[in-house]
Amino acid sequence: MRRQIPLMVALVAGIFGALSYVIMDPVVQGLREQMLAWLRLLSAFAIGLGIASFLRNHGRKMVRQVPGWAFNAVAIASFLTMAIVGLFGGIGEGTLFRQLFDHLQAPMESTMFSLLAFFIASAAFRAFRARSKEATLLLGAAVIIMLGRVIDVDWLSNITEWILEIPNGAAQRGIVIGVGLGIIATALKIVLGIERSYLGGE
Repeated sequence: MRRQIPLMVALVAGIFGALSYVIMDPVVQGLREQMLAWLRLLSAFAIGLGIASFLRNHGRKMVRQVPGWAFNAVAIASFLTMAIVGLFGGIGEGTLFRQLFDHLQAPMESTMFSLLAFFIASAAFRAFRARSKEATLLLGAAVIIMLGRVIDVDWLSNITEWILEIPNGAAQRGIVIGVGLGIIATALKIVLGIERSYLGGE
């Protein structure tokens, strides 16, 4: 019974959520708004649960002084500092929260992404080796696009835009369609009770 009730809730909520997009009756739309309000409330509880899990996991490692526990202590201290400053001082322009974000968080993110650029360049070098026809085609398109972004020549810019809009656009649409079908399949598996990992696994 402990598992049947969540499965029934998922079934009813999934079917109602799908029908609410095609049934424009005011009563159905009102119930849909109520369901969305409950979802927002559950999201708030999920955020609280995530914060508790974050503090518990990092706190446990810090107390046990596992290797690298100083990083866990920094993570907890940073989280608590930003939370307290944001709650009591606001997050608008000119606040301490914004100063900390602009002068600590943003530079650290820039540093991380600058380091990732070298790994991306290394991966691109390995991927663009002309070992097959497909790899050669990928290498040629990449060279044309890079040159088109650097050299200001009309015909080269036109070729670059054509590659980005036509072949690349078609590939992106295929990916989006695949992602959409995957989302639909996963939703159906959850609604029909085939996918039960959210219950904790069996």
